[in-house]
Amino acid sequence: METLISMLLEAKGNSAIHTVNPATTVTDAVHMMNQRNIGAVAVMDGGRLAGIFTERDVLRRVIDGGMNPDSTPVAEVMTREVVVIAPDATVRDALVLVDTRNCRHLPVMDGDRLVGMLSVRDLIGAVVAGQEHRIAELTDYIYGGYGPHVGAREQGAE
Repeated sequence: METLISMLLEAKGNSAIHTVNPATTVTDAVHMMNQRNIGAVAVMDGGRLAGIFTERDVLRRVIDGGMNPDSTPVAEVMTREVVVIAPDATVRDALVLVDTRNCRHLPVMDGDRLVGMLSVRDLIGAVVAGQEHRIAELTDYIYGGYGPHVGAREQGAE
């Protein structure tokens, strides 16, 4: 859980950051999200993060609001107060944010520059991977596959 967000982004490997501009219609944004199998897009206005448009925005603001997705720009229904995280923060920091701020997606900002997007799924995956590694270490320890004697045993001396 002490993994840096920058390392998580690097391991994620998908360097593409999916963005739309404020005038993009809800329909077009949803099509993009469906094609890329993502739950959110960053809304960029002239190189600056103006908001985030998520599946939750579609459900709560567009559908519940009775808005026409074909004519509604994302700027009208996006989340404007975006919770962001820095690349030098940890997975633990990110989990605290998504829990306390009740959000599912975190834009990763290096100063004013958007460098990535993380979802709760990415964060949980990082925790699970860390736990699997720790379980393997403990199993090796319990069954004698861990410690200074391991190399000696493999060489025939115990």
